[in-house]
Amino acid sequence: MRVFVTGATGFVGSAVTRELLDAGHEVLGLARSDRSAQALKAAGAEVHRGDLTDLDSLQRGAEAADGIAHLAFIHDFTNLGASGEADLRAIEAIGGVLEGTGKPFVVTSGLLTAPGRVGTEEDPADPDSPAKHRHASEVATLALAERGVRSSVLRLPPSVHGEGDYGFVPMFIDFAREKGVSAMVGDGSNRWAAVHRFDAARLFRLALEEAPAGVRLHAIGDEGIPFREIAGTIGRGLDVPVMSVAPEEATDHFGWLGRFAAIDMRASAALTRKLLGWAPEHPALLPDLEAGHYFKKA
Repeated sequence: MRVFVTGATGFVGSAVTRELLDAGHEVLGLARSDRSAQALKAAGAEVHRGDLTDLDSLQRGAEAADGIAHLAFIHDFTNLGASGEADLRAIEAIGGVLEGTGKPFVVTSGLLTAPGRVGTEEDPADPDSPAKHRHASEVATLALAERGVRSSVLRLPPSVHGEGDYGFVPMFIDFAREKGVSAMVGDGSNRWAAVHRFDAARLFRLALEEAPAGVRLHAIGDEGIPFREIAGTIGRGLDVPVMSVAPEEATDHFGWLGRFAAIDMRASAALTRKLLGWAPEHPALLPDLEAGHYFKKA
């Protein structure tokens, strides 16, 4: 299969690119810079120049492929609404050229389930979820299944971890290093789902190869780790104390990350495992943190 991959050089996307190539597929990777193009060539992938806002380029890439894995996203946390709108336009543009082809189209999403309980693949997108900026994209992707596209949504948890991670966990480590304490909100009983990026990458490949049209998939390794355990592991890794922060003080301590520090996002991948035979094989989040690479200064 020749797969057009957007976000092909990102933290998760580069793992998807490697997974697909190692499985014998061809990869046509979207590159918006010379650096990305060079990384794709070095990996053994073909280069397709463009970016998420260049809809004509996205359509040409989709037309030239047998399947599409959409991982690119504009991670502007100051305006996630605009990022979500750009994502929707990209999905609609790609979907427009796939209509009636039966090609697989796997679209990345967040955990669009209600906080405070274990979300499942059967849960429709919750417009009030912490990942609500991806709501319209998920709805549009699944609707393509009625238009002759083998579309599926692959939901990622708050932490997709592994060496080279630059997401939420490294940000919390930076806060702890800067402030001299590893903080949690309240008693830290809120829980986070997590997955290793290599396990997520394998699920993207399986979805391209086998997922039926119109399904939601969950890339979940850890169903729910109490945040106090994450904070404690960070504290030990940096040799700093762990401190509780009152909920009303979370933004004072963490800035815009405050609401993520307090979030309770648990999820199951039981249906995904049954459907595609997928199971995590790489370290869970806490053992990955304990391995030490997260605490090495760049």
